[in-house]
Amino acid sequence: MLIETEATPNPATLKFLPGRTVMDAGTRDFATPEEAESSPLAEALFGLGDVTGVFFGRDFVSVTAVPGTDWAALKPDVLDVLLDHFSAQMPLFKPAAAGFSVPSEETEFAEDPADADIVVQIKELIETRVRPAVANDGGDIIYRGFDKGKVFLRMQGACAGCPSSTATLKNGIEQLLRYYVPEVTEVRAV
Repeated sequence: MLIETEATPNPATLKFLPGRTVMDAGTRDFATPEEAESSPLAEALFGLGDVTGVFFGRDFVSVTAVPGTDWAALKPDVLDVLLDHFSAQMPLFKPAAAGFSVPSEETEFAEDPADADIVVQIKELIETRVRPAVANDGGDIIYRGFDKGKVFLRMQGACAGCPSSTATLKNGIEQLLRYYVPEVTEVRAV
């Protein structure tokens, strides 16, 4: 089995492509070892010591390490864990925790029902233009709300804590949304 590795814009994160589907639907972000207890794979990756985040995408696993970590030393250990897991065809989640986070329709902010058409446009752009591009960098962006011209998004995986995430939000996503949806005035991360 060959697992490809790609750099991401976040120097603390590497993207690992096992050449097979990781998640059939949705994504799953583990920001702490406690959250990782629901997944044998995430738990094993956190067990390596320098790992501070694990993210499962459709066909990749992003691993974030303590800033300044020597990836040349950590990468072989991550690859060993991934090879063992996928070669043994182990389950991604423990049976009691099989539910994973599919990007939910729940918002974190109260939305004005009069903005329903605007919200549909925003969600469509995020789903078709933003999320595929961000997945290429080992992360995900989830819509969390719209209020008085402001779009709220949650960044996950390699995008969370990435030094270029502000530029991605302001120069990429905000400009895209403002161009297609004039009611959008600002994009903020939550």
